[in-house]
Amino acid sequence: MIQLLNHKDYEVTRKIRAIFQVSYAVEADILKAIEFPPLKRNLSEFLKCETDFYSFSMEGLMAAVIEIKNNIEAIHIQSLVVDPYFFRQGIAQKLMKYVLEKYQTSLFTVETGVLNIPAIQLYTKLGFVETQQWDTDHGVRKVRFEKHI
Repeated sequence: MIQLLNHKDYEVTRKIRAIFQVSYAVEADILKAIEFPPLKRNLSEFLKCETDFYSFSMEGLMAAVIEIKNNIEAIHIQSLVVDPYFFRQGIAQKLMKYVLEKYQTSLFTVETGVLNIPAIQLYTKLGFVETQQWDTDHGVRKVRFEKHI
């Protein structure tokens, strides 16, 4: 089940952050990142942010979370995290499809590390096209994708 989360609620935010921590620890390893800013995001940053969070629940647990930044000109998928226990079950694709159907815009954007092959495969499968690559100041090469509707 997919539902909008109230990330202004402390207990909900605690659960969101927990899933971010376990998922991004795996991604940091995939990207060979020593410093990985998403792992440093604290509870107060989640509580204060102006993004939308949706969760996918499975087996009574929060299995995945997608974070959406709704800009005037585009919808940016800020984060997409899946609890490693639920990897390879199509959950990320279900969340992405949900967002692509829910939000009315002509442009969707998303970024990931160039070594994150599962994410890149997902985005290209859903019709996203690579538009840019760059090196971050924390040593990770990133790639940006766009999907025009």
